[in-house]
Amino acid sequence: MAKQVAGLRSLLLLLLIICFPSSQAAYNVVSFGAKPDGQTDATQAFLNAWASACNSAKPVTIYVPNGRYLLKPAVFGGPCKSRITILMMSGTTLVAPSDYRVIGNSGNWLLFNKVVDLIIYGGTIDAQGHSYWACKRTAGNSCPGGARSMTFNYGRNIVIKGLTSINSQVSHIVFDGCTNALVQGVKIIAPAKSPNTDGIHVQYSTGITIVGSTIRTGDDCISIGPGSTNLWIDRLKCGPGHGVSIGSLGKDMYEQGVQNVTVMNSVFRNTENGVRIKSWAKASYGFVRGVMYSNIIMRNVQNPIIIDQKYCPDYYGCPNQNSGVKVSQVIYKDIRGSSATQVAIKFECSSTNPCSGIKLQGVRLTYLNRPAQTSCNNAGGTATGSTMSGRCL
Repeated sequence: MAKQVAGLRSLLLLLLIICFPSSQAAYNVVSFGAKPDGQTDATQAFLNAWASACNSAKPVTIYVPNGRYLLKPAVFGGPCKSRITILMMSGTTLVAPSDYRVIGNSGNWLLFNKVVDLIIYGGTIDAQGHSYWACKRTAGNSCPGGARSMTFNYGRNIVIKGLTSINSQVSHIVFDGCTNALVQGVKIIAPAKSPNTDGIHVQYSTGITIVGSTIRTGDDCISIGPGSTNLWIDRLKCGPGHGVSIGSLGKDMYEQGVQNVTVMNSVFRNTENGVRIKSWAKASYGFVRGVMYSNIIMRNVQNPIIIDQKYCPDYYGCPNQNSGVKVSQVIYKDIRGSSATQVAIKFECSSTNPCSGIKLQGVRLTYLNRPAQTSCNNAGGTATGSTMSGRCL
């Protein structure tokens, strides 16, 4: 699994390196009427630049000069005739309208649909989510559903390098139905109390690689949904937030599983969770298998290691049921640091579908400078080289 995903990462990095010199056509959004003043609607100018680039027979670069560009919801459609590079320098910001309803009713702010061979380099996207979160706090369900800042549906060979996403209404970056993507050196920022602002969400996708990125947000740093396979997460800095979560899974009876996920060389700081697997407490044919967590540091994390198969918000639709999601072949290797709670490892697995093949290898977590405790139900596996209080497996 590791060799397969590492090979994909190298391939995509090579694509990024060789792409810029080979570009033979270029389009500047300013030439299409975009004004970098942050007030003039530049949506149509960006769409026109995209349409011209998409119809080019040559590899093409879309340049976005320094400044602030106001964009309403926009759909950048594909597949295109050639590879497209969107080059936004460090002084470039795409900003959403201040009225949260403009993008909040759309579901997506910047949507890339069926795009193949796309590179987005540098720049900042600012969804100005503060007023939307205020609405959610005061008006709840009467507010719009909210917009994901940057969404890729059914894309292939996508590279996002050096992008900063701030204050998304809900999820910042979403991959849905995608194949082969590299996210490198990305920064994602939202307040710790901003609701549902997942940093990166992946579902029904394969070959997604996330490296060298920093995510500080109000929900999961990275959330992994059904149908996700061959994910590689390396050198992540997470916190505040809810950690890296597989799930929630098993909400539907017939649901694709999650397999071949690696999270390594990462740091979690002041997060609600570290590495988490969660599933609904209801019948399902879903599964999680082939997961590796390796060389991870926890700093004041409330739940450093957790499997929760009794997930049931508001106890609606699942009381007294057991999760049908089968969790197996999960390895926790060289995980160390501090827990903010006495119980650092919680395995609350399904009584009808117990977790199996769980391995703790060299897990050393402390609470108040003493070995932290473990709590396990319906979990089978082995523990070696760990300094935890109590026996779980």
